Amino acid sequence: MTPVATHCPYCALQCATHLVEQPGALQVRPRDFPTNQGGLCRKGWTAPDVLTAPDRLTTPLVRNADGVLVETSWDVALDLVADRIRSLQLAYGRDSVAVFGGGGLTNEKAYALGKFARVALRTANVDYNGRFCMSSAAAATNRAFGIDRGLPFPLADLGGAGAVLLVGSNLADTMPPAVAHLQSARDAGGLLVVDPRRSATAALTGALHLQATPGTDLALVLSLTHVVLQEGLADTAYLRERTDDPDALIRSTAAWWPERAERVTGVPAATIRRAARVLAAAAPVHGGAGAFILTGRGAEQHSKGTDTVTACINLALALGLPGRFGSGYGCITGQGNGQGGREHGQKADQLPGYRSISDPAARAYVAGVWGVRPEDLPGPGKSAIELINSLGTDAGPKALLVHGSNLLVSAPHLASVRDRLAALDLLVVADVVPSETALLADVVFPVTQWAEEDGTMTSLEGRVLRRRTAVAAPGQVRSDLAVFAGLADRLGVAGFSTAPQEVFEELRLASAGGRADYSGITWERLDAGEALFWPVPHVEHPGTPRLFADRFATPDGRAQVVPVDHRPVADDLNAGAPMYLVTGRLLQHYQSGAQTRRVPELAGAEPEVFAELHPRVAEQLGIADGRPVRLRTARGSMVLPARVTTDVRPDTVFVPFHFGGVGAVNELTNDVLDPVSGMPEFKACAVQVSAASLPVAEVSA
Repeated sequence: MTPVATHCPYCALQCATHLVEQPGALQVRPRDFPTNQGGLCRKGWTAPDVLTAPDRLTTPLVRNADGVLVETSWDVALDLVADRIRSLQLAYGRDSVAVFGGGGLTNEKAYALGKFARVALRTANVDYNGRFCMSSAAAATNRAFGIDRGLPFPLADLGGAGAVLLVGSNLADTMPPAVAHLQSARDAGGLLVVDPRRSATAALTGALHLQATPGTDLALVLSLTHVVLQEGLADTAYLRERTDDPDALIRSTAAWWPERAERVTGVPAATIRRAARVLAAAAPVHGGAGAFILTGRGAEQHSKGTDTVTACINLALALGLPGRFGSGYGCITGQGNGQGGREHGQKADQLPGYRSISDPAARAYVAGVWGVRPEDLPGPGKSAIELINSLGTDAGPKALLVHGSNLLVSAPHLASVRDRLAALDLLVVADVVPSETALLADVVFPVTQWAEEDGTMTSLEGRVLRRRTAVAAPGQVRSDLAVFAGLADRLGVAGFSTAPQEVFEELRLASAGGRADYSGITWERLDAGEALFWPVPHVEHPGTPRLFADRFATPDGRAQVVPVDHRPVADDLNAGAPMYLVTGRLLQHYQSGAQTRRVPELAGAEPEVFAELHPRVAEQLGIADGRPVRLRTARGSMVLPARVTTDVRPDTVFVPFHFGGVGAVNELTNDVLDPVSGMPEFKACAVQVSAASLPVAEVSA
């Protein structure tokens, strides 16, 4: 076959690849592209293995009277779901049916999901797993800059920087090809990494590691800003001309001198001062090569995640970085379409084009595109965890349709999630493999995955990319678009296409005039190789690779300074739980592991969950490497094999979250929410650690 140009199915770096069919196998070859520069990580090289997973779903399944999932036809499955939806909504109202999406869906499927929820179901209850990923950064950038695009500049801009501050991001494991863009900062001694672990990124040659106590990134960044302001390192002209309230920035950081921050964060005051000076020296105001501040999940997955990102933005403003060529603030988007997936209607408060569903003008415009009355569109619904916690309750949804998400691994406080799913009258899951969530469903729809479908994705840079079909889907597999169209037809609602390009044409129209304006993007332009970064407001427009050069997307064109202050994690240390539990990712796995745990090479490299402990703690508790250790939080306990390493702080236990069943660490994590973004506090909670005699991977409530 002729090589098919497409992109990796995993993270938002969206590495460019060619797929080539060889005898008995589909092979992947990297393409030279600005983000991956011809590189791939281990996950990308082995991506075709997921297409032929032994337990690939190929036929619709329904749960029979004996409680067993059995094969059925598409017509039977769709009829059953439509009938149940109709009866539940008749009995309990429109909002009795909820939809939950995913950041890995193509733009077309994400758009169709949001439209299906609001037009076919007319329910307010729709949200997605991006609430676990990008919501805090999105909330912070929206209120500071008036717009949310993960990187408001091309990733390649990092290549000339003199300094890069990474707050809670482990690029070397999560996006290995992206590390090449850090070389200039590394060579200049300007790679600064904030992480409670000595991650692969923190261990890079030349990196300055700020190993803060879990949950104290906000205090650390406030102190860095304090140094910049108090030592006369700030870009005062920029602050005066391009921000709304420079004095608020000074007032909000005045009390965070480095010695105070050292007591809170554990990072030496001298290190804080050194880091601030290194960052400032690279800033344009001081004639430096350029500086960037980037945040990741480690900063964002907290009940104060929005404020932590806001502090990072404020630090960037103090240095005069946003909108300057070769400098800026950005967020490292995680999921493959984590950017595009949140722009076109999957979120509870959004309509296509990143419009607010509460805006009368936006409602009227999108309703016109959809051919419905504005008053028939529902209002804003619940955020993801609020929605999950309401499932099966007297006033909550009685049915849930899940597309592209594995809640029983990825959500926090899994015992509660399991109870809520069990309380539903109907659980429907569309997936490619029998994930932990799919195995609980009443109906399972087998759907296409990356190499079996056409569509578009939007990378961490806001660049829209083409996904292309390379192989036919097996068995009776259909696209999620066919699921939405089939159910809508049975509910008596027209206007849902199963053709991805037709859906994209409608998305273009629906997004026109919105903050994320795709109206000037066409498949023809993408297929011709144009680099199109949104917004692209008309077909002659070249795209917008860099935002904020002249003004911010706020009413007055200035960045909004939002004062923030540090506060402890919600579930902080106590006598019974004197250590912090933090979660994170591994090089070999991705998200809930539903894909990567089915790839023999990846599963063989990291086959099971583990708990990293510092040697001092292991010695005190009598725990040897590989021996069982019990972790107990306020939400449950589990027994895991210990991995003894100096890469973690003595007050910290690290557990990767990619594993399901009894290895799912989110059994223990806290579902308390950031009040602004709705982000759960995955990243830090109090844990009791003890030696265990039970077999490893045992879990209890």
